[in-house]
Amino acid sequence: MKEVKLLGLWYSPFCHRVEWALKVKGVKFEFIEENLQNKSPLLLESNPIHKKIPVLIHNGKSICESMVIVEYIDETFEGPSILPKEPYDRAIARFWGSAVGTSFFHKSEKAKEKVCEMLKILDNELKDKKFFVGNKFGFADIAANFLALWMGILEEATGIILVTKEKYPNIYAWRDEYINGNKEYLPSRDELLAFFKARFQAATTPPYSN
Repeated sequence: MKEVKLLGLWYSPFCHRVEWALKVKGVKFEFIEENLQNKSPLLLESNPIHKKIPVLIHNGKSICESMVIVEYIDETFEGPSILPKEPYDRAIARFWGSAVGTSFFHKSEKAKEKVCEMLKILDNELKDKKFFVGNKFGFADIAANFLALWMGILEEATGIILVTKEKYPNIYAWRDEYINGNKEYLPSRDELLAFFKARFQAATTPPYSN
């Protein structure tokens, strides 16, 4: 049995991308929960430049960056393919995976405007399609996992709704398919919602009261 470890956080969409790929391939792995306020020596050693999760350790060798890890898993382990086999489709999957992978993590004042612009593009791309590339969930869909699950949870936790059936019908349908068709690969929605509600409440609660 080849040794596989995943350093991450249970609530992170980036880590979930890697977990999804490992589960699709049927790879047994050890999940090591990190503390970003007190990073482990193993994490600092495995990702000395960025010191971020996720990190995959395979037979003592570390691989960093979530979608780089997903591609490594696809090429290394037997099982259902994640990237398409046809070169053009592979290129398109990589393009959309890169485009959507970090598009919802803007921190500028124009963040909402940028997110809405990207949602329009993605909604148009998904018109008359169930998936981003090909006839099954794959590389680009995994990259878009924040849009599929985490965004809806954050909408409910904060009360700020961005994705509606009327405004983005194709994304809405894709998101339902994503969640309903892949429950065995997804973390508990109830646990994620409780976690993020608690975080937002803590962030908005004054440190003291009269």
